[in-house]
Amino acid sequence: MATQTEEGSKQPLVSVVTPFYNTEAYLAECIESVLAQTYANWEYVLVNNLSTDASRSICERYARKDRRIRLLDNVQHVGQVDNFEGGLKQISPRSKYCKMVLADDWIFPECLERMVEVAESHPTVGIVSAYRLFGKEVLGDGLPYPSTVVPGREAARIIIKCDGYYLTGSPTTILVRADLVRQFDRFYPGAWIHEDIESCLRILADHDLGFVHQVLSFSRTNEDSVLSSFHGINPGLLRRFLFARQYGPQFLKTNEQQEHLQRVTEDYGSFLASSLFEFRDKKFWEFHRQGLQSAGCSFADVGLTKYALLELLDLIFNPKKTVGRYFRLVKARRERSWETSHDKH
Repeated sequence: MATQTEEGSKQPLVSVVTPFYNTEAYLAECIESVLAQTYANWEYVLVNNLSTDASRSICERYARKDRRIRLLDNVQHVGQVDNFEGGLKQISPRSKYCKMVLADDWIFPECLERMVEVAESHPTVGIVSAYRLFGKEVLGDGLPYPSTVVPGREAARIIIKCDGYYLTGSPTTILVRADLVRQFDRFYPGAWIHEDIESCLRILADHDLGFVHQVLSFSRTNEDSVLSSFHGINPGLLRRFLFARQYGPQFLKTNEQQEHLQRVTEDYGSFLASSLFEFRDKKFWEFHRQGLQSAGCSFADVGLTKYALLELLDLIFNPKKTVGRYFRLVKARRERSWETSHDKH
């Protein structure tokens, strides 16, 4: 009977990467999930972004016990995306596949085995995805069972037009061919919160999407994760608007692109106009301004002035809506005040 080492030597090497910063509450669970993989031939790169909590000592403890684990320290603290990039630069030149596992996520025991199996069976596949558990909700549906391979351009079309970004989920959801990671100076083309989806769209232009119809990863909900600062800002409409402008022309037919862009612009513009009359805070507007700026856009490109005027007219000639909005605004302010007061204790 072959030993685990002998079996592992016959398997392609997978580089698993976890960049981390002050995630001591979740990090051990994340690392344990990698150690529990049924797939044997992997290396694990842990990148410390100069954490000030016990995160590094947790990693040290595991690195001492398993030679497949490498713990690296950044020279200086960097932004999240730069930390991701730094980790990807450290993968072994021998690795055939790369698997990011965010520090507040974890993967199921068969994750690497099932994903590598699909990639090895289909050389045209550049990314392998699967269902994921997001809190208590299973995400990633939309592909008919048992679709194992989806043409890349069709997958990109679904992501753009149907807001089907769950096909690639988060960085923890996917496995990527390592040569595709290495071919870019920066794997993540942007420096915004959905740069991971952009990296997938770039790959899907020339490679297919593999899919495993099995829940293989877990991501915490915003309330429990390091992304909790985005709660209430609603980046979804902004993402759809930007993707329609940036990637729609590449993957959609001309008429289809025009209709889709018009629809998402109306949705996003109406949302911003409504937020304007709800007196959203500076953090909200700065988030959306920076998001638009990341794609060379501004509020003028959305037509905010037009939608604000339409919203104002609606409020004037629809008193019932105006009163309802007033009471919702008062309730929201009370809830924010309560959250702020409890955060201080």
